[in-house]
Amino acid sequence: MNENDVTVHYWAAARAAAGVAEEHVPAGTLADLLTEISARHGARDRFDDVIATCSILVGDTPVGAREPATISLHAGDTVEFLPPFAGG
Repeated sequence: MNENDVTVHYWAAARAAAGVAEEHVPAGTLADLLTEISARHGARDRFDDVIATCSILVGDTPVGAREPATISLHAGDTVEFLPPFAGG
């Protein structure tokens, strides 16, 4: 892990699409992070499609419809990718 990295957690279908449950990624904004994880895993079957459907949390805060380039990330932050879940 690099001192500027954020921790990325993939859940359920996002984990299957990425092939990993967690990784460390250098990123200054959420847009940077999305570019980097696409470069790492975009060749895997359905990765970009699954990530596009995910809810994203930075720490405990949902990103919602905010523009990824406006969301700053800091070393040690955690970003979670949660695909839609069925059931309840």
